[in-house]
Order: sequence, then C-alpha cells, then structure tokens
Amino acid sequence: MINNSSFERWSRLEAKSLDNQFINAIINGLNCSSFEAKAVLDTVHKVYGDFFDCSLDLAPGKAKFIVISAEEYPSVKISEASMVSVTLTINDDKEDLAIKEAEGVVALRRHRLNRICHEAFMQGGLLTVEDIANRIFCCGERTIVRDLKYLREKNMFVPLRSTIKDMGRTLSHRSLIIKEWVKGIEYTDIARKINHSIKAISNYVHKFKQVVALMENGYDVHTIAFLTKISKQLAEEYIDIKAHSVIVPSRKDELEDLLKKKC
Repeated sequence: MINNSSFERWSRLEAKSLDNQFINAIINGLNCSSFEAKAVLDTVHKVYGDFFDCSLDLAPGKAKFIVISAEEYPSVKISEASMVSVTLTINDDKEDLAIKEAEGVVALRRHRLNRICHEAFMQGGLLTVEDIANRIFCCGERTIVRDLKYLREKNMFVPLRSTIKDMGRTLSHRSLIIKEWVKGIEYTDIARKINHSIKAISNYVHKFKQVVALMENGYDVHTIAFLTKISKQLAEEYIDIKAHSVIVPSRKDELEDLLKKKC
C-alpha cells in the first residue's frame, strides 16, 4: 500500500528547503541576522502568497525535471553544471488535441518541443537534445534534431543548451514580445508576428508583471529571479524594459492595478 503521507512529507520538506535557501540568500546578500531574514520571508509569504503559484501539487499534464541552469557557462561540463528544477507541460488537452486533429502527430510533437523548451528557459533552465529525446519524449535524438531544424526554418527560435552562445538573440526575441505588449498590441497580433502561441505570450507577460511588482516593492534582481523562478538575465531584461520603454496608458493601468491589489 502506498503511503501518501510520506509523499506529502517530502513535498513539505522540499518547500522548507526553498525557504532556507531564500533565508540564506537574504542573510548573505543583505548582511542581516537570521531573525531579520525570517521576518522578510514571512512578509513575502503574506504579501505574495496568493500571487505566486506555490502549489505542491502538479497540474494534470505537467511534470518536474532537473535541468541545467541557464546561467551556467557553455564551457562547463554537463556533469559539473549547476542544475535547477523546472515544471514542464507535457500534455495540454485544450490546445494539443486541436493541433493533432488539424495537423497530425508530427506537428503536435514539434509544438510540444517548442513549448517545453521555452517553459524551461522561463524558469531559469535549459534543455538538451538528449533531455528531450531520452527523458521526455522517449524518441530518437535524430527525430528531435529534425524537428529543431524545421522550427528554425520557420524562424522559430528554440532555447536549448546548444544555443546558449546565441543568448543575445534569445534575449532580443523575448524583449520584442514584451515591448510589443507594452505598446498595447493585442495578444493575437503578437502571436501572429512572433510565431508564438497566445498562451506562451501570456506566460511571458505574466512573468513580466511579477518582476515589475517585486521591483516596485524594492527587491533586488537576485531575489526577484529567485521568487519568480526565472534566470537573473531575464529578470534584468524585464527590469530594463520597464525602466526604458514607453508604456501605453492601458498597459500602465494593468501594472498599477496589479500593484494596488498587492498593497
């Protein structure tokens, strides 16, 4: 018989370890006492507890994987690289079934491939061809290579460990999405222009709003990246967009309404 209480206990321990990681980061970064760091953590839980998705239960169709950190240098061996935990959407009935019915199984695999790579990168990680073929899709690596080639020919950039040297292009790609949003461009128009799904764009915007909310409340970039589960580079980019981009009134209202709710 499976003891569900054991699984729940390990989940709680995992959450506690994240709290300890945050407390240590505050102590070392701000040179404060353990008491002060715990007070900061309590405030974060109270203010942002319902804002961030901290559920220990994975939604249907999602799975957790340990992948290479996006902040790791390309020259570092995979066996020595720092790792991060990411949650990937393996199956989404609402959008996946429609793609399979309209375009077939190959199109569905490519759609899922693009989705999980961006999800991993948004959470500060990078997948490899080996990860996708052997750990996630259980198919041949050549199949994934062919899919990646097809997506590149469609001008769809897929963030992978092997493309980390091209990080500048990746950042510009994501900047374009958020910069279009702050101009007031509709999601459907952005999706058509950037070759992304509306759901993916919505996720980018959601993370951008989280970063802005934390920035306005005085958190440093390292803490923002930790709380939003994105890479430090991405957090810095979003902060730069907020600081230097012209934001139309309607988008400003969205950001201000969010801040008022969290005050």
